[in-house]
Amino acid sequence: MTSNIFGNLKHLIIFILSFLFFAFSVPNAVAQQPHLADVLSRTSPASLFDGATRFGPPQGTPPITPVYRDQALLGYAYLNTDFTNAVGYSGKPIHMLVAIDPQGVVRAVKLVAHSEPIVLIGIPEKQVADSMNALIGRDMAAVSRGQERPPQVDIVSGATVTVLVMGDSVVRSAVRLIRSGRLSPDGAAPAAQTPHVTRSIDMQRSERRSWADLVGDGSIRRLSLTVGEVSRAYAATGQPGSAIAAERPETDNPDDVFINMYVAPVSVPTIGRSLLGDDGYRRLRERIGPDQQAIVIAGEGAYSFKGSGYVRGGIFDRIELLQDGSGLRFHDHSHTRLGALEADGAPRFPEIALFVVPTSFTFDLTSPWQIQLLVQRAISARDKAFLTYDLEYTLPEQYLVPLPPAAATPAATTQPAADDMMESFGKPVWQMAWEMKTGSVIATGIALLILTAIFFFQDMLVKYPRTFRWIRRLYLVFALVWLGWIANTQLSVVNVFAFTNALLTQFKWETFLADPLVFILWCSVAASLLFWGRGAFCGWLCPFGALQELLNNLAKAVKIPQVRVPWGLHERLWPVKYILFMALFGLSIYDIALAEHYAEIEPFKTSIILKFAREWPFVVYALALLALGLVIERFFCRYLCPLGAALAIPGRLRMFEWLKRWPECGSPCQRCANDCPVQSIHPEGHINVNECIYCMNCQELYHDEHRCPPMIQKRLLRERRKKLAQPAEYPDASAGGGKPVITRNGKPIGAAHATPPMPLPGT
Repeated sequence: MTSNIFGNLKHLIIFILSFLFFAFSVPNAVAQQPHLADVLSRTSPASLFDGATRFGPPQGTPPITPVYRDQALLGYAYLNTDFTNAVGYSGKPIHMLVAIDPQGVVRAVKLVAHSEPIVLIGIPEKQVADSMNALIGRDMAAVSRGQERPPQVDIVSGATVTVLVMGDSVVRSAVRLIRSGRLSPDGAAPAAQTPHVTRSIDMQRSERRSWADLVGDGSIRRLSLTVGEVSRAYAATGQPGSAIAAERPETDNPDDVFINMYVAPVSVPTIGRSLLGDDGYRRLRERIGPDQQAIVIAGEGAYSFKGSGYVRGGIFDRIELLQDGSGLRFHDHSHTRLGALEADGAPRFPEIALFVVPTSFTFDLTSPWQIQLLVQRAISARDKAFLTYDLEYTLPEQYLVPLPPAAATPAATTQPAADDMMESFGKPVWQMAWEMKTGSVIATGIALLILTAIFFFQDMLVKYPRTFRWIRRLYLVFALVWLGWIANTQLSVVNVFAFTNALLTQFKWETFLADPLVFILWCSVAASLLFWGRGAFCGWLCPFGALQELLNNLAKAVKIPQVRVPWGLHERLWPVKYILFMALFGLSIYDIALAEHYAEIEPFKTSIILKFAREWPFVVYALALLALGLVIERFFCRYLCPLGAALAIPGRLRMFEWLKRWPECGSPCQRCANDCPVQSIHPEGHINVNECIYCMNCQELYHDEHRCPPMIQKRLLRERRKKLAQPAEYPDASAGGGKPVITRNGKPIGAAHATPPMPLPGT
């Protein structure tokens, strides 16, 4: 017992030291807020403007610094983060030095400080900084007047979120500076136009309308693209890699829907009540301010408007709200998932998102605005080609009323330098998610309590093998149908990468609390690792593992022959999953998006999340693994699952040994080893907990007096002792109704031959 405790402590210390070494070996970026004066002290004026010789004193708040060639003013330098938010993938600001001339033209952009892990470890910093070159020479004055659209940066594959945030921040900070009127009039700085608000939303008009009516009058706008249209658009751009992208469509049929994306402002009473329902609209109004706006976006097709950037970095990198030269990329804090739209006749969408526009972003719903969709296709293992599509929206006149002259006020010319993406409103998003899924949370919690009871009372249950097997099968059906196909809570090695990245950058509980069922499941897995190792999840809670085992049970029922892998080969195959995990983990440090791509070695997304409704190569791969599992039980779990490997490593720290063994196990008895469905018992008799799925088959045998040799010996010994304990003259007291049998020389004597009893005196 003492040796086990010290062994566990040794493993724990090694794990902690290894993690700390790894964490502190990652290059550390400048974490503190840089100051403009300090940055300029390390910057040459000529690197910002050709021929510049000196900087002038900082001016105003936020500070801007004039740049001169001798006495001639060339422009100004400022830090983007002094004017607007620039929170990137890491959750920390990305600081850039921007040079802009008096006419509002950007002349230079320099990356000053950041904490982006993908740039620190993977993609060269110069490549990311060069992506800002698309902004140099662009007239931001025209953008600030709404005469031109905000320019797009050159997106870097693998760092999409980082680059988009950087580009948005430069554009927004320049527009804000121009609209503030702080550029020198000597340079004929363009005056910022100040639009006047003359109309407002009619908040008194409130009714329920059908989906067809809302689409018909433009209350809901749609962007509809086919796979073929996107392929032709790629081919027409002529940009590097576009020809390859055109030949790599999402589906084989060019007429398939690429995306149908619908957009509607649900802060308008009629639209909101129709799409959210009366209760949903009431909750929205309670949560947002009187002048705050909210937008619903719904989508279907082969392309997701959400993407996966918001899961890791909290930013929706595929959509952007645009108006009057300003853009906003939504953050997960302003996002709520919706299950369905309430309007009569509304289609069922796989993706519906409710976004609340932060008050720090000036947004006039009565004026035209756009939702811009970023389309991306892979052209190599790392690189992607990009396109953008705009969905224009103008609120129908029926929802507007004119303001009286006294109430018409100029729109705000400046925006507060607040954290745009961290705007709080009402309840936190994660709290609302838990409220929306209260029933699912309770059901999952009860199921986990039942599983805990099964483990704690396993010694009693396994004594009834038939009952226990049906309990296990029913639980596997629950894991597959409820956790997998209905609740979509199939854990993945990608979750491990996201958690590790959060630890190395900026950990936020809100990110993980946003999905209640996944959070609960991960907490239960973390706790079970200390008690039972990886087997609690892999053997009972993994939907794909349940699918494999249930199919194998059916295969055995119909007498499909089973293949037992020779021990020598089996012992050399199970390390493959550890090699795959280490390769994917290292790749996630270099490029988490690329690691997610190669994590498709897990067939979970195909078979569980998408229920095989996917491109044929993914379906064939998943079916091939399931077919192998028909003859080699849990083939994928044994040899290929990187998630199982990821759980097995910390599972070595378990503090208890629940699986009982006899001294005879392995020497000479091999019954459990031969019967183990995943061959996790060594010929020497010990159980390899890294491979054990905790099916408890060995524990059934441990208590079985007719199959386990040590138990058989105990039973025979017990019966022998019982027999010897009976008197010799009474070999079977029950045969004669409990009366003793008279014997002679060990043989019963019949009543006819028995000596009659002596008569009593006086009879």
